[in-house]
Amino acid sequence: MLSITDLSIRLAGRLLIDQSSVQITPGSRVGMVGRNGTGKSTLFKVIRGELAAEHGTVTLPPRWRVGSLAQEAPNGPESLISVVLKADLERDALLHEAESATDPHRIAEIQTRLVDIDAHSAPARAAAILSGLGFSAADQLRPCAEFSGGWRMRVALAATLFAAPDLLLLDEPTNYLDLEGTLWLEDHLAHYPRTVIVISHDRDLLESSVDQILHLERGKLTLYKGSYSSFEEQRAARELLDAKAVKRQEAERARLQAFVDRFKAKASKARQAQSRVKMLERLKPITALVTEDVREISFPAPEKILSPPIIAVDNAAVGYDPATPVLGRVTLRIDNDDRIALLGANGNGKSTLVKLLAGRLAPFSGKVTRADKLSIAYFAQHQLDELNEDASAYDHVRKLMGDAPEAKVRARAGAIGFSGKAADTKVGKLSGGEKARLLLGLATFFGPNMIILDEPTNHLDIDSRAALAEAINEFPGAVIMVSHDRYLIEACADRLWIVADRTVTNYDGDLDEYRRLVLSTRNAEAPRERSAPSEKPQRPKSDNRGSLRKRIAEAEAEIARVTDIIAKIDTALALPDIFARDPKQAAQLSKARANAADALTRAEEQWLEASTQFDEAAG
Repeated sequence: MLSITDLSIRLAGRLLIDQSSVQITPGSRVGMVGRNGTGKSTLFKVIRGELAAEHGTVTLPPRWRVGSLAQEAPNGPESLISVVLKADLERDALLHEAESATDPHRIAEIQTRLVDIDAHSAPARAAAILSGLGFSAADQLRPCAEFSGGWRMRVALAATLFAAPDLLLLDEPTNYLDLEGTLWLEDHLAHYPRTVIVISHDRDLLESSVDQILHLERGKLTLYKGSYSSFEEQRAARELLDAKAVKRQEAERARLQAFVDRFKAKASKARQAQSRVKMLERLKPITALVTEDVREISFPAPEKILSPPIIAVDNAAVGYDPATPVLGRVTLRIDNDDRIALLGANGNGKSTLVKLLAGRLAPFSGKVTRADKLSIAYFAQHQLDELNEDASAYDHVRKLMGDAPEAKVRARAGAIGFSGKAADTKVGKLSGGEKARLLLGLATFFGPNMIILDEPTNHLDIDSRAALAEAINEFPGAVIMVSHDRYLIEACADRLWIVADRTVTNYDGDLDEYRRLVLSTRNAEAPRERSAPSEKPQRPKSDNRGSLRKRIAEAEAEIARVTDIIAKIDTALALPDIFARDPKQAAQLSKARANAADALTRAEEQWLEASTQFDEAAG
């Protein structure tokens, strides 16, 4: 059990958690929620032992392994599958020892333990996790260094999940995922066999993957049983009860005070009046659960509604190299009131499509027709880095308003969520959510006809995401969304487009159907080759042969390793007294040999498949 007892945490002079206690039983799946900056990530650091508490204790069972997502993405020449497999430290150590062990009894102990931890199925389990997070079979054999930082963070997540710690701590894991990866992670966490605490602002993940909600508000931790919707209902009921209790206490306080004021000067009533004063002093005020106001998000309406269609694309091809376009045969139409969400795994071309629509990429062929005077606002997470860290929100707005009077500039800054002193706070001191709000306000400043939102919910808490959904629904122009937040898509989108197989098609199903499609594909035992996680041209044949040559070498190394393991198991089984001395260990060794034989068969099949493909590529 994870026991948090009378815990107080102070960081940089600010009290984040104040004398809170909570007990989390083994096997619980807990979603941790609370406004940004309340101390959720800091609590994780205390649980991991990286930060000392000011007061109180955090107690874990003595042999529990605690795992969390690494802050730095893995990098280097090792393949993705190797990085993930090494996350199981015990398995990795046992396999290394097995390579050099010579004592038959120690060999028997090692192989018995490998059977206990199901070590021989590890490559299949690691491959399944990587596949679920969007890596094809070929990707899994590529070096980490070939992938971008975001994709390498997915590898770090895969390694954490593969290690399957007794306590899994995940802090906003969906920030690195697309919708497809998020859907897979929701399903994986819902079946996680040990204890997990996940900090998330994703309503659907909290609804489908956890069975308890840990709420941090105004320094207090409160554990609620049930999903997120159940938490909202329980919290609303608690707010109502607390409000009634506050009202009753205020009435009682007023009655006692009136008695004191009336009779304190009369000698005959002085004792009673003094008694009422003491009662007032003992009447501790009840703190009502007052919900903090959420600053609304709004998008200025365009000055003129344009005649439809505002964009028409006819049989266009687009990309970065005319010889190998990322997308082809693209034919679509966007009207001025459309709400369109783009589906499809990262790397399939969603970013390329929105760049085409925004006019940032010209088509190689085909035709793109835009309405006259069409204005497009484009928001993408990478643009956060383009904000001037040393300038304030007021400074950014001032640049867009020229010589406008001070009052008007401050009014516009307030309209995008930065009023009063907040307008003068430097960007470098703003939270991720505040930066996102600022960037949204700047991108839509002049009332566009169409807004393109590429992962707009990263860094926004649950209430701010709801405010964003409301702003999208109230905006009279067109909106194109790329998001891993299912709640936002379901709340706002009325059309779904799938970007896959180098083109764009309309999807007639809903997100529940799409979820089933994604999970059935990613949970397949032998996933087929999918697009690589980058929008780069296909490699030339020589590069493909190089990849196949590497697969052949790795299969041969695996064959040699497993053959050696089988030989050592046979040595242990050949001990004359093994079955009489320890029949249970002998049975486990026999099982280990069967598992190793299966692994050998798989490695030989992989070698044969890669060799055949290599011969075909050689022509």
